[in-house]
Amino acid sequence: MCGIAGIITSEETAGQRELDQMRRGLALIRHRGPDQSGMYQDRVATLGSARLSIIDIAGGQQPISNERGTLWIVLNGEIFNYIELRPDLERRGHRFTTNTDTEVLLHLYEEYGADSLNRVNGQFAFAVWDSAERRLFLARDRLGIRPLFYSQINGAFLFASEIKALLAFTGVSAGIDPVVLNQVFTYWAPLPGGTIFTGIREIPPGHYLTLHGHEASVRRYWDLSFPDLRENSSPNKQHCADECLDEFKQLLVDATRNQLRSDVPVGVYLSGGLDSSIIARLAAERMGTRLNTFSIAFDDPAFDESSFQIRVASLLGTRHESIRVTHADIANVFPEVIWHTETPIMRTAPAPMYLLSKLVHNCGYKVVLTGEGADEVLAGYDLFKETAIRRFWARNPESTLRPLLFRRLYGDISGLANVSSAFLAAFYGEALTATDSPHYSHVPRWRNNARTRRFFSPDVKRAAEAQADTDLPLQLPAQFGNWAPLSRAQYIEIATFFSQYLLSAQGDRMGMAHSIESRLPFLDHRVVEYCNGLPPALKLRGLTDKYLLRRLGEQLFPRDVFGRPKRPFRAPVHRSLSTPVPDYAAELLSPDRIRATGLFNPSAVAALVRKLAAGFALGETDDMALAGILSTQLVHDRFVAHFPAPQRSAEMENMKFCCGSPAYAGVLSIPQA
Repeated sequence: MCGIAGIITSEETAGQRELDQMRRGLALIRHRGPDQSGMYQDRVATLGSARLSIIDIAGGQQPISNERGTLWIVLNGEIFNYIELRPDLERRGHRFTTNTDTEVLLHLYEEYGADSLNRVNGQFAFAVWDSAERRLFLARDRLGIRPLFYSQINGAFLFASEIKALLAFTGVSAGIDPVVLNQVFTYWAPLPGGTIFTGIREIPPGHYLTLHGHEASVRRYWDLSFPDLRENSSPNKQHCADECLDEFKQLLVDATRNQLRSDVPVGVYLSGGLDSSIIARLAAERMGTRLNTFSIAFDDPAFDESSFQIRVASLLGTRHESIRVTHADIANVFPEVIWHTETPIMRTAPAPMYLLSKLVHNCGYKVVLTGEGADEVLAGYDLFKETAIRRFWARNPESTLRPLLFRRLYGDISGLANVSSAFLAAFYGEALTATDSPHYSHVPRWRNNARTRRFFSPDVKRAAEAQADTDLPLQLPAQFGNWAPLSRAQYIEIATFFSQYLLSAQGDRMGMAHSIESRLPFLDHRVVEYCNGLPPALKLRGLTDKYLLRRLGEQLFPRDVFGRPKRPFRAPVHRSLSTPVPDYAAELLSPDRIRATGLFNPSAVAALVRKLAAGFALGETDDMALAGILSTQLVHDRFVAHFPAPQRSAEMENMKFCCGSPAYAGVLSIPQA
């Protein structure tokens, strides 16, 4: 795992200026790779890497070249099947100087070009520079587990693992894009390819970018796919739950085994839910040493699941570490969380994940497995059940009984079990019969989220409304309309929320803030593709979610574990920011600061702050608005108004000192004319 960056000049002018910029950029993402740093430069390209050493600790320094020194690679992430790939490459004449997955990936690219992406099993963002052809190749893993950003300015092409590294490069500045701000407040994240900052883009999941001369092109090499209902795909799977369970288990076991490959110890995040419990069980059975598990406990009982975590840890006999998170803890670390997310967020859930990765780091670990992804590929969210109920209700829209089924959902939302049928009908009934709409599954969520737009300033509202009139939320595959309704809902959920928010703000960014690499066996692409091909009833059976996974859980755990209802991971928002209101929040939410930023309506925000200061409980929408407004103000303060902050400038100076230490590989090559 690493932080990577690069500068490609339009003319053959790369020199000391680019090296200095690269040092500044790497300093700002040193948390991604504190163990080593290295650079390569020729007359056109400057590549940099800040390395978190996990595979071939002694010999894996980056950048790495091929035998002739014509191709150079920097990799952020892991290629889990590198051991299986290497023998074929050696038979084809490739010679290796390290035992790293990075060097295997480089030679794989040398042999197969862009098609190498279809041969790798991993979570990655990498760059290959072809010094002979003056060609850059950037790629990101299928589901977007690892980030990769880029910008073009003043004739230079720039890329980096995090936006803050780009901002260290000459000429790059941050400005909030009001259209993307509206996307965040609607979909909870920028749509694929975009960022909150104008002029800075992200390579979407499952895409690669090539740069040759001045021409940059972005192409897709992988996408989610589901059976076409017209072709009656896999009819034999309709009545083969046992066979499918065996196949699924074999794939998940193999994915877990591959992701345990490491030259450093590997732990497991344990939430107490079924997904992480299964990964912990499979990992414990395949490790030669006692497993370490790590969990979050909350002081607030409405969010705490520590009793379930302790139960599973006891069943598995793990060494269990837990961090107890208070409301004050969330408030205190929220500014640092936003420094790492680099985008506004509508939740505070990343804050406990930030504290958890700090615990793991302090325990001496660099790698953890997680249960992330099972809810997406096996339909674990209440949203999927909600959609099924809405479609059932749409067949008889006059019914007053069918809306009552919603009371069985969202048990974490206080009072929903007691609301009237009329309220449920009003809330979920909008566009009820528009079942042919491609976004049918997500209309209630997006509509509810859009209520937070009332806090926008007039300028932001105008920009958002102008864009909304011309753009669809997401470019959907041509075959999308031929998939089952559940498959369509899964595609949208993964493309707009999972890849864009959960894997980023709540996943990679919070782990790497403390140099922790998370690995996700459920997102092995073989597991994902297998689950996508399953009949919907093996994922959502009636209102029983993750049916096939629960069948696996039945083999591995007692009923109180495998039969436990899913509980979404959440963290308190207004309770954390109101007892008392933190000084930084009071300042950033003040009318003067709101007016100065120009993104929100000062009077509307002031009314929300008064409710907060008075101790009123905020509803779900106001909770999201509070997190979104405060995080946006923090993004503006940290990246637009005051970048880099004084302490970050000090980090840059310290990095210069580190560059003279043995851990720094220096400039690996500057070919002469």
